[in-house]
Amino acid sequence: MDPLHLARFEPQFRAILRIVVAFLFIQHGTAKYFGVPHVAYFDGMSMMSLVGVAGALELFGGTLVLIGLFTRVAAFILSGEMAVGYFMGHASQGGVLTPIVNMGEPAVLFCFVFLYFAAAGAGPWSVDAARAARTGR
Repeated sequence: MDPLHLARFEPQFRAILRIVVAFLFIQHGTAKYFGVPHVAYFDGMSMMSLVGVAGALELFGGTLVLIGLFTRVAAFILSGEMAVGYFMGHASQGGVLTPIVNMGEPAVLFCFVFLYFAAAGAGPWSVDAARAARTGR
């Protein structure tokens, strides 16, 4: 038996993790599209570039994950985006198995956290859960 009895709150902790991760992820999109927070690397970015498409995924997909709507599909797509981002933007700058060297740790973490949400779902505090309760699924 769990001495702290925290296991019974796993669905709520999953929802909190989803909300926090999505909030952090959306900031990547807002930095690219709106300059908030300002990241000089994104100055003059074309919306039709690879970085621009990534920004759109981060904004729209991150928002879907944040509110918990179509979470499994959105999270799966974002996991793939982060895998591509890691291998294209980070692994080529250092060892594939050493993300600490190539500054790819955030991409790897986002990739696997989103993969977890694709498998586990959004948790109870989500539009997906409200829709399921309404339809009886």
